[in-house]
Amino acid sequence: MRESDRIQFTAKQLSSGNLQVKFYIQHADKPSYGYLLIEAGCTEEEIRNEIKSRLARREDSGMDLLRFTFKNQWKDDHQFYYYSA
Repeated sequence: MRESDRIQFTAKQLSSGNLQVKFYIQHADKPSYGYLLIEAGCTEEEIRNEIKSRLARREDSGMDLLRFTFKNQWKDDHQFYYYSA
């Protein structure tokens, strides 16, 4: 199964004009879900790429936290929330 096949999402148009995306990721060991706030007008491929990018950034930041360094200028991302189910 390709990575993009494991990412499923639904999008909801907000009154602000942005999209609220709820996504699900089906891993064999731990399913997870999350929310992403993005600008309207994005294609499905752009949404999937943005989710992948945010997940990779979160994973990289986690590695820096384990070493107690902040060389990647880690900041909270208030437009991306990720939970394990």
